[in-house]
Amino acid sequence: MNSVFVYCEIDKCTVEEVSFELLTKGRKLANELGVALEAVAAGSGITGKVEKDILSYGVDKLHMFDAPGLYPYTSKPHTSILVNLFKQEKPQICLMGATVIGRDLGPRVSSSLTSGLTADCTALEIGDYDDRKTGKHYEGLLYQIRPAFGGNIVATIVNPDNRPQMATVRSGVMKAEKVAEYYNGDIVYHKVEDFVPDTDYVVKVIERHVEKAANNLKGAPIVVAGGYGVGSKEGFDLLRKLAAELHGEVGASRAAVDAGFCEHDLQIGQTGVTVRPKVYIACGISGAIQHVAGMKESGIVISINTDPNAPINQLADYVITGSVEEVLPKMIKYYKENSK
Repeated sequence: MNSVFVYCEIDKCTVEEVSFELLTKGRKLANELGVALEAVAAGSGITGKVEKDILSYGVDKLHMFDAPGLYPYTSKPHTSILVNLFKQEKPQICLMGATVIGRDLGPRVSSSLTSGLTADCTALEIGDYDDRKTGKHYEGLLYQIRPAFGGNIVATIVNPDNRPQMATVRSGVMKAEKVAEYYNGDIVYHKVEDFVPDTDYVVKVIERHVEKAANNLKGAPIVVAGGYGVGSKEGFDLLRKLAAELHGEVGASRAAVDAGFCEHDLQIGQTGVTVRPKVYIACGISGAIQHVAGMKESGIVISINTDPNAPINQLADYVITGSVEEVLPKMIKYYKENSK
């Protein structure tokens, strides 16, 4: 078994950001294991348009599949590409985005290869494992880390025997960093017909409709997030006013969404979106594991909470003890008076 593989999601001729994040993490894992980093790109009309971007993240070998039937994405052709390629290349690890495509493709590939898959990982590490039942010692396994049991524990999952070790990771969890603008990796242009039978093109996408997101949580430099402690929909109006003054976006914890204080698309955490703002203002948020998983990479964390012992305060750089109703109007007034 060799190589760390990353499946790159491509929309028309644009590589999705989550793929760059996984390539960055894949490069680090490959370095630790002393193996190559390889990537798979499949689409229509992508030749000459995506190679440089993908290689720049330290990819040693890029497998290209270009054919009219590979875009828009349908399950069977992409599954056949990965299954047949992996049978040939025998990778140690395969990483995918925990996106609509990754959540469809990952289980199909892992089921075909009987390899197992861990979904929605928040961290990936390399480590050893001792099986107490068999007495076997395993080295260089992929630790697939994710919250479990509703976020009450953090589970570390390993796959000792079957390969590849497969995991999906949500967008925003890892940080994308280029290795070199012109990285000297190999490119292999495969004949798609050698991997995909004609019968796989049974589904044809007639029309594809994509709606623009109502917010820009993932790209916002400042996020003002509210939890159950905000207390009401009206309380969230204060958050919106502060966010407007700071030119930021409003987010929420799952507890606030479940209570009906705001819309589901504002939810940050394991079952929502992952954000990485320069400033994260947590208002009335306790700091449950599943919420922290979605914002722990924030630059500066400011916690506003009536409970000085709230778990979020352990993560925060600055803690303001007080209610949202008391603190936020003062902050809004201050920024109005001092903003240029």
